[in-house]
Amino acid sequence: MKPEFENIPLHKNEETHRFEIIIENHKAFIDYKERSGKITLIHTEVEPELEGKGAATAVIEKTLEYIEQNNYKLIPLCPLVFAYIKRHPEWKRIVDENFKGFEE
Repeated sequence: MKPEFENIPLHKNEETHRFEIIIENHKAFIDYKERSGKITLIHTEVEPELEGKGAATAVIEKTLEYIEQNNYKLIPLCPLVFAYIKRHPEWKRIVDENFKGFEE
């Protein structure tokens, strides 16, 4: 994550089912579903003003940290999150053992 995003807090918006960060009044977010100790990440999006600045990576990293710190298991259905974990396989430690997407 770029240093300029490190101190931006992650907000879990339970009304909209989104993990969000706000940068200069613009949002980067991940849609999620939560049930029985598992969080499914469905879709990552950044507002056009944030595209290409690393905001998507920042919200993904902060969300993965939240999931780990709160003892959830991850189901990474979002293509961006899935690709991020393929590039950073150390995060497979929080992926639900029933998720078979990373098997070769």
